[in-house]
Amino acid sequence: MISKTYLRYIWLLDTISNARFPLTYEDIVKIWQSSPYAYMGGLPIRTFHEHRKGIEEMFGVIIACEKSTFCTYYIKNPEVLKQNPYAQLLLRKYSVPQDFTTFSMMRDRIILEEIPHGTAYFDFVVESMRTNTELTIDYQPYDGYRETLTMQPYSMKVYNRRWYVLGFIREKNSIRHLALERFLDLHTTQTKFEFPKDFEPRKFYDNVVGIYVSEELPVVKLKIRVYGVQMEYMRMLPLHKSQCEVNSRYGEFAEFTYRVCLTPELKSNILALGPDVEVLEPLDYREEIMSQIKASLDRYVKNSRDN
Repeated sequence: MISKTYLRYIWLLDTISNARFPLTYEDIVKIWQSSPYAYMGGLPIRTFHEHRKGIEEMFGVIIACEKSTFCTYYIKNPEVLKQNPYAQLLLRKYSVPQDFTTFSMMRDRIILEEIPHGTAYFDFVVESMRTNTELTIDYQPYDGYRETLTMQPYSMKVYNRRWYVLGFIREKNSIRHLALERFLDLHTTQTKFEFPKDFEPRKFYDNVVGIYVSEELPVVKLKIRVYGVQMEYMRMLPLHKSQCEVNSRYGEFAEFTYRVCLTPELKSNILALGPDVEVLEPLDYREEIMSQIKASLDRYVKNSRDN
């Protein structure tokens, strides 16, 4: 579960950024007292300023004071908030309406996709990222043995209802992903590391679908044909940001091209579309997908005979 401190940060960000009129400290306290989070305690002025500082350190968002309008508070750099995917995720997931009555009435009817596992160490990883301190992690992948790793966490990403931590692992001497749900234990350290100035998490994933990144995989041109109503879904929710529609026949199919690495997650996404998608290029990848479909079909046929 997310900590109460983070919930307070999110509430304060949400309250100030969505206010319909400038808010003084007194206004903010009144809204807090009628919010669903008021059970966490009060919001004294010292705590309020500590929250402002914490929000700036964690999200890079500055809550400034406009003294010319009776000391009202506002978001000084709203563009940073819009560009911060972590902040946006938390705001979408945890912010609630200011009208507590409305919130209480609708809380059981607004259903968000849950991440079932891997949140026990969430706060520790985020704090380690904030302070640039190394973590010692007992880790066991699904297909491997337990090992102890020293990690410099760079970023986090959600994919397919799982949290992943990306960072430099000393024992591997490389940047790797670790699934948060596979953490068996975690210890914080006082060992500092320097976040690489030329490392941009978003660019790290530029050419992939999912979380798997390998320097051994080249970027290739992928071309697929999508049939029926699925092509409308694909237009609204692209498989990858490089998606480009190059051909279509109304009501029948649409063809899309991509510049991507052929990762395991990409294959899973294509296979999940079933008969509504066909790989056209590269030809060897088309053969690979056909082989995967045939293997699945052979298993169904064999099990049907056995039964």
